[in-house]
Amino acid sequence: CAVKAAQVLSEIAKNEEMKKPCIEADLVPTLIPLLESTDQEMLLHAGRAIGRICYGNRALQEELVKVGVITSLVRILTDYAESEPLVHVDLLALSNLADLDAAKEALSKTKVAEQLVKQLRRAENHERLEIVFEVLQALAENDALKVQLVEAGVQEVLSKILLRLQGSSQAEDTCIVKAASDLIVSLLLGGKKGKIKGIVSIGAKDNMEEFLLLWGGDNIQTSKGFKMTRVILSDGNCVRMVQLGVIHQLLDLLEKHVESEDVSVQHAALSALRNLAIPVVNKVQVLEEGVAERIQALLRSEMPPVQFKLLGTLRMLADGQADAAEILGQDPMLLNRLVQWCNANDHTSVRGEANRLLASILRHNRSQEVVKAIQEAEGVKHLVSMTTSEHAAMQNEALNALAIASAIDLETLEESFKESQLVQSLHKLLQDDNTSPEVKYNSMGLLCSLLHSGDLRQEIEEDKIKETLEELCSHSNANVVKEAVITLKALRRKT
Repeated sequence: CAVKAAQVLSEIAKNEEMKKPCIEADLVPTLIPLLESTDQEMLLHAGRAIGRICYGNRALQEELVKVGVITSLVRILTDYAESEPLVHVDLLALSNLADLDAAKEALSKTKVAEQLVKQLRRAENHERLEIVFEVLQALAENDALKVQLVEAGVQEVLSKILLRLQGSSQAEDTCIVKAASDLIVSLLLGGKKGKIKGIVSIGAKDNMEEFLLLWGGDNIQTSKGFKMTRVILSDGNCVRMVQLGVIHQLLDLLEKHVESEDVSVQHAALSALRNLAIPVVNKVQVLEEGVAERIQALLRSEMPPVQFKLLGTLRMLADGQADAAEILGQDPMLLNRLVQWCNANDHTSVRGEANRLLASILRHNRSQEVVKAIQEAEGVKHLVSMTTSEHAAMQNEALNALAIASAIDLETLEESFKESQLVQSLHKLLQDDNTSPEVKYNSMGLLCSLLHSGDLRQEIEEDKIKETLEELCSHSNANVVKEAVITLKALRRKT
């Protein structure tokens, strides 16, 4: 009668009011030994009864873990992997217990990772996928279990799921994609060695397009993708990926998709390239391999999202690298395209990024040739305009770029500065109470550079900037005061 009694109890325990009498009657300790049965019907009813009685009762759940129920659950999942009802009950039990630290510890000593990955592979409906993901998400909080999951190949299964559901607008599919994305993030955050190996093995060498969609696709970005990307590229991981030869494979893919209307691969590849170019050691290798020249072949793209990412990637390459800035700053095709994008009124993000790249090239280069090339491409007026941006960061980038360019070759820039009314723009920044102290400071630094030109000095004197500088000598910010004093001295000094 034990099977039928277990079945009756599993039905009774559906009723919330009956849980307490079941607990008081010590039914849970009586049911636990039945989980060692080889009778599938017995396992099914006993498992359901225990799960329902203990649901939401943390003390009872902890007691279950203490008496070794985890071992029984993993055994059932292993021995009866093809039995849908048993697997369902088993997974529900694991999802209820997996949040407990003691359960995670117990599970880390079993081969549960293998079994869960197997169930993830064979899951055919959304309900099953959701419950497996729920268990996996809980387990991914444990470092030892993270490593086991990667070793069991969970990343390959996640890759296939994401690729299969990529672009689907169905609510159920979106939930699965988010769950898979969140799981990838959890696997990558914290923990010990081994995770990056698993992620790269998704296809960084052999299936780059799949790898990209998994890594940089929009669906991942809607969860914790940016954080995930930073983790993938932390420490030595990004260096390792460049050593794998990922860069040129990314570029091959980009060139293949440049005319495509589907920008997902281009967007993901450029995101990857941009982030891989962050470490200095990678910048050097990327430049030596001629990546800057290859990227520029993508300038013909007419897709604003791709243009935006491309500009960000080039800016990251130029950041802190005079060699890269000189390569980019002496390419007429790039500079002409940049100036076009600086005029892109319909796409403010592209326009802003084009201006920032232009400023970055000037800031990081040390060459007269670059200054002349940007002047010839008519890029200077855009940088002057950028000094009045609504974003202080962009204002400072432009001011610093113009100051460095002025120090390199003021004579070449003099006419453009006069035409674009740079002196008048700087005066407005110094007069405006809303201008940040750093922008005021950098504006005065640029003014000091302009004083080396007779014509620009005359403009500064005629615009009565001296009076504004005198007022700034009593500014609340010490750095502004210091720079105002220096600029006044330079202005009073006769050339």
